[in-house]
Amino acid sequence: MSGKLYLVATPIGNLDDITIRALNVLKEVDLIAAEDTRHTLGLLNHFEISKPLISYYKQTEKARSEILIEKLKEGKNIAIVSDAGTPGISDPGEEIVKVAIENSIEIIPIPGACAAINALIASGLSTKEFSFIGFLSAVKKEKKEKLEEIKYETRTLILYEAPHKLKGTLEMILEVLGDRKIVLARELTKIHEEFIRDKVSSILDKIETIKGEFVILIEGSSVSKKDIEEENINSLSLDEHYDLYKNEGLSKKEIIKKIAKDRNVNKNEIYQYFINKE
Repeated sequence: MSGKLYLVATPIGNLDDITIRALNVLKEVDLIAAEDTRHTLGLLNHFEISKPLISYYKQTEKARSEILIEKLKEGKNIAIVSDAGTPGISDPGEEIVKVAIENSIEIIPIPGACAAINALIASGLSTKEFSFIGFLSAVKKEKKEKLEEIKYETRTLILYEAPHKLKGTLEMILEVLGDRKIVLARELTKIHEEFIRDKVSSILDKIETIKGEFVILIEGSSVSKKDIEEENINSLSLDEHYDLYKNEGLSKKEIIKKIAKDRNVNKNEIYQYFINKE
């Protein structure tokens, strides 16, 4: 009988945030796969837990997943932990979950701390809908392309950023997304926990010393991608609108139907226009 794979959330700062269930699982499993074994050893020592550890980080995920799956097949129960927060959320964990599912191994999430959610609920921005982006690419071109991609996202945006990249990222947010309301959540659950709430430009003017890990929350766009598309289409003449769909290979009947829908008019009106032109 196969063992069970536990995805155990650990504190993002304050060790008191660990759950009783998480502690019980860490005490009972046969092996703990950790993003950084030294970091996890400190956590285990604090709670007087002694268990075998194996390193499991981004660069070794694929190879180590195969080893862990074999141990699970042997009946070993294994816990996956990251340095802080919930495994699989901008941390190792996603790869082994996929392989475990392929091998019909039971996966059990052990809930707990998640920086993105804790930052969101205290941000003052909309919590009804949100889009988690995680870390942006370190490559400037790719970072800008991603921001362009989410420019018209109307939901609250959540990003992670390292302190040495924060200023550059905020400058690019201002350039691409505009001067929106944002919130910087710094050092969550730690002694120097701080929420900085303002427009991007104002925060850039304020920032002097940048220390600690950051969650960046950005208010959603007031204009959706659909609004922009509709505005662009409505600026077309009927002939330009027709050519747009003609170039996509649609039939005349399909084109007239789509134009009528785009412009919210009766399709007979559009049909009549083109009949009169013939």
